[in-house]
Amino acid sequence: MLRRLLPHPFLTLLLTLTWLMLVNRLSLESLIFGLILGLIIPAMTAPYWPDRARIRNIPAIVSYVLIVLYDIVVSNIVVARIVLFTPNRDLRPAWVTVPLDLRSPEAITVLAGTITLTPGTVTADLAEDGRSLLIHCLHAPDPASVITDIKSRYEARLKEIFE
Repeated sequence: MLRRLLPHPFLTLLLTLTWLMLVNRLSLESLIFGLILGLIIPAMTAPYWPDRARIRNIPAIVSYVLIVLYDIVVSNIVVARIVLFTPNRDLRPAWVTVPLDLRSPEAITVLAGTITLTPGTVTADLAEDGRSLLIHCLHAPDPASVITDIKSRYEARLKEIFE
């Protein structure tokens, strides 16, 4: 019964918090409406998620989010420095193919989104077999180090969370 009412408790919480941030007001009415949205939307979409991902390690999520936020701030500074002070002739853009150990579609989506959120990189494509990502880097003098960084900083942590 509880599983039917709360088919995806984290989505319920996320939708409620998102609603509260959108209305930019903490009131009983906003909280109740956010909870209603948080209960109805997952219940209506549950049939479309028969094999939804199971999150295995909650503390790893917090660690992952903090690392991604830190990397976004640092990357913003690095990209600003590149744009302002690096001459075009010294810029080394690169297409990098990152082989994936992840198999969960949700984990791969989070990884692709994380790479795109980090300034200076963008996920351009997922291989048809789902075993590699094509990434464009604004400045990558050593493409092998980009692959190593992505696999160690992000992919390894996502494996702990999703697989």
